[in-house]
Amino acid sequence: MTRTSVDVLVMGAGAAGMMAAIEAGRRGRRVLVVDHADRPGEKIRISGGGRCNFTNLGCGPANFLGENPRFATSALLRYTQHDFVKRIDKAGIAWHEKTLGQLFCDDSAKQIVRMLTDDMAAAGAALNMKTGVERIVRSGDGWSATLSDGSQVVAASLVVATGGKSIPKMGATGWAYEVARQFDIRVTETRPALVPLTFEAGLLETLVPLAGVALDASVASAPEGAKARKASFKEAMLFTHRGLSGPAILQISSYWREGEAVVASMAPGRDVFEELKAAKATNGRQAVHTALGHIVPRRLAESLCVREGASGNLADLSDKVLRRLDQAVNAWAVKPVGSEGYRTAEVTLGGVDTAALDQQTMQAKAVPGLYFIGEAVDVTGWLGGYNFQWAWSSGWAAGQVC
Repeated sequence: MTRTSVDVLVMGAGAAGMMAAIEAGRRGRRVLVVDHADRPGEKIRISGGGRCNFTNLGCGPANFLGENPRFATSALLRYTQHDFVKRIDKAGIAWHEKTLGQLFCDDSAKQIVRMLTDDMAAAGAALNMKTGVERIVRSGDGWSATLSDGSQVVAASLVVATGGKSIPKMGATGWAYEVARQFDIRVTETRPALVPLTFEAGLLETLVPLAGVALDASVASAPEGAKARKASFKEAMLFTHRGLSGPAILQISSYWREGEAVVASMAPGRDVFEELKAAKATNGRQAVHTALGHIVPRRLAESLCVREGASGNLADLSDKVLRRLDQAVNAWAVKPVGSEGYRTAEVTLGGVDTAALDQQTMQAKAVPGLYFIGEAVDVTGWLGGYNFQWAWSSGWAAGQVC
């Protein structure tokens, strides 16, 4: 059996794992990174339509969820989005800002993967792909890991950066949670996040004609109870063959729970009743669905008029009917039955309990030498580059000490 001795064994060659490996290597630590995938940084490569939304200019602790979202504060403040942008600039990678502070590569996400692998090589960190970890045991003050190729690695520090359960077709598993439980570290409830929401068959049948309709909307969660997870996002919304998607829906999915409704305003900032009333006064012979079609997409206008029993010309409709249409447009409360699950979820909500970790170092408080970083931890960001920034920041934090 081949036996290798290193200072740091990083499990997972994603954004967080490679960042930790670079920083540890730059400190002179002997680092080995292993991953069961064929290539490093696969989630980076496919993200942002292949251009990687690598951070967000507005990133801060308020953009994260978890049992204790403030846990992320230390790492986010010590290694910021501006620090990562400097790294991108130094590597000569051109980028641009889209809406809401989102930063993307001008060319390809592969440039970021290449930057990270080049930085690892320069820092002396070794990378073994197509190599999983079969077994981990405590070995004195350090660790002994048996790899899938039958070799053994002895390390002083162990960094778990294997992510969550999202996008299983890329090899995602809950392995990080198994490691945590092996050492009696609590794992919070996990669920798909940043994911499209789905409807029951009856409702879906009435909405199928709207599949493909997109519009700007303000979508809010509508939970019950004093400790409710209230949130609201104003971004694009898309009707699909299964339910709803688009950035506003992906955002609210992190706050939504089964049995709860979401409330959509599909003409935010517009008084639909007053606009329809004005149209009635100036052109009463206009069909109501035509008038409403000047406010929301025509197919949606037609669907809403059918649902609310509003037909004929504006002149024939009472204010009561027009107010119903206003409510249908800007206060549509709907109860999804579920989500599309980990198959399409961009991230996993929940994970390794932050109460068990040191926020400065990401080390398990009760297990010296064991670190958890990135998506494996119960820190989940909004859509828009926040989760990548958490990967860079948490990986950086662990890399300073592991």
